[in-house]
Amino acid sequence: MSKTKENSFDFKLFKRLFQYIKPYKGIFFGLLILVILLALFSAATPYITKDAIDDSIANKQEKGFMFYIMLMFAVLVLQTVFQLLFIYYAAWLGQNIVMDVRVKLFDHLLSFKMKYYDNSSVGVLITRAVTDMERIADIFGEGLFMIFRDLLTMGVVFGVMLYINVKLSLIVLLMLPLLLYATRLFQKYMKKAFEEVRNEVSNLNSFVQERLTGMKILQLFTREDTEYKKFKIINERHKKGWLKTVWYNSIFFPIADLVSSVSIGLVAWYGGLNMVLQNSSVSQGDLVAFVMFIPMLFRPLRQIADKFNTLQMGMVAATRVFKVLDTTSHIDDTGTHVAESFKGHIQFDKVYFNYVEDETVLKGVSFEVNVGETVAIVGATGAGKSTIINLLNRFYEIKDGVISVDGINIKDVTLSSLRTQIAIVLQDVFLFADTILNNITLNNPNITEEDVKQAARDIGIHDFIMTLPNGYHYNVKERGVMLSSGQRQLISFLRAYVTNPSILVLDEATSSVDSYSEQLIQNATDKITKGRTSIVIAHRLATIKKADKILVMDAGEIVEQGTHEELLKKENGYYKNLYEVQFLKDEVA
Repeated sequence: MSKTKENSFDFKLFKRLFQYIKPYKGIFFGLLILVILLALFSAATPYITKDAIDDSIANKQEKGFMFYIMLMFAVLVLQTVFQLLFIYYAAWLGQNIVMDVRVKLFDHLLSFKMKYYDNSSVGVLITRAVTDMERIADIFGEGLFMIFRDLLTMGVVFGVMLYINVKLSLIVLLMLPLLLYATRLFQKYMKKAFEEVRNEVSNLNSFVQERLTGMKILQLFTREDTEYKKFKIINERHKKGWLKTVWYNSIFFPIADLVSSVSIGLVAWYGGLNMVLQNSSVSQGDLVAFVMFIPMLFRPLRQIADKFNTLQMGMVAATRVFKVLDTTSHIDDTGTHVAESFKGHIQFDKVYFNYVEDETVLKGVSFEVNVGETVAIVGATGAGKSTIINLLNRFYEIKDGVISVDGINIKDVTLSSLRTQIAIVLQDVFLFADTILNNITLNNPNITEEDVKQAARDIGIHDFIMTLPNGYHYNVKERGVMLSSGQRQLISFLRAYVTNPSILVLDEATSSVDSYSEQLIQNATDKITKGRTSIVIAHRLATIKKADKILVMDAGEIVEQGTHEELLKKENGYYKNLYEVQFLKDEVA
């Protein structure tokens, strides 16, 4: 077990979390002052009660009694006001710190390599960014300051108890070791239980997120019963994790109440016996004050254990969040050249790449795309076609070789300017739960609605959009489920075209669209590739025939390249065989 897990509290982790308090140090120190005041006022109420009993009630003297009543009222009012301020600003501080951490985390996630997301669960990352963040907020809102307040209250209360009556204080002190030992055991086991709970919450989130996203597949292959059984197993583990925390609470808190009650009984027995025997060492006020003080001494200890659970959950959550923040999975954006536009000359020179170590995907790929050319890439699934698209945009780092645009190594170009000049239309179109207009502009303030409409007219899809309810303001819902696959593809073409890119990359997939959408897509393809350097992963014969050059890939290598006519002339050529098997049927049709 790691050192972090062995310790009940990780001070190194807390010190790191404490750095986020610096912008709010005024509120932080204000809270500390409130904690001190609340501790003093808590001890003041029983002490005033003691004096009121001994000076006025026991002696049956009205003089001065109203003073104690008014003093008690003033203390209670101030205590209530300070308590309100303390609770509000403790929560305020926690939420502001969490907002800062969450923003930093999201900014960190935005710059990760695609490889990180290939190997990470979306459900787990959502847990880190949402649920774990709320647990971190609880460190300040319900954990740290509450614990400090309770500890200080205990110290002040016991000090006043010693000042009032040493013998009664020693009787109470005899019971404290038992409660302290029980509290220590409780903290130890609760930490383990909460770590288990957090793991199961992450697993549950991940499972639900994936199944909801892939619900169509589950229903298509009638996997509902199987996934239901899996969910029951995961949910059962989650329930057992929480029940452990309930079990530990159900043991500890009755013990704490029992120790408090026994202490009150011992004080009442000893104090009452002294008063019966007319021993002047214990007064009526002392006895009443101690009956009030004991819950104030023991209850914070109970609450500390409870708040320590909150603190532990927050620290576990912080550990997981900082683990993501400490992950170094970024594309090195060290380029200094800002590309305002490209002419469009692309060159791959002996490029090697692998997604997984020792499994080479591209094996020394070299090719050139001249300015304004349309190059089609064909090949079997897994040949490396989509990898070329990913590398051109630097979603992944190459192992060896050089990729250049206009003679400039893309590593020397800033990531932002590189990706701004290259537009991609992917086979798997992703649309956000927003309007068509926002999905096209991606909220870019430099692209107006009129720009979008004009671009739609240019590529021939304006009429299609206007047939939808609310036209450009039609909400496509999550992942664009309100649109067909062909309609989503058209939106993605418009999204690429409206940015006026220097280079266009198309993963042209029309196998699952209707003939009308296919014609619109073909017209859009012709329009947006005209006069612009384009790389097309071709799935259709028409696109291949129109390409200026065809790259034929197999097993991570370019095995042939040339025009459609040139490649068909090669006897037993790879492209010729592919054409006869895959594309000839389109020509016959």
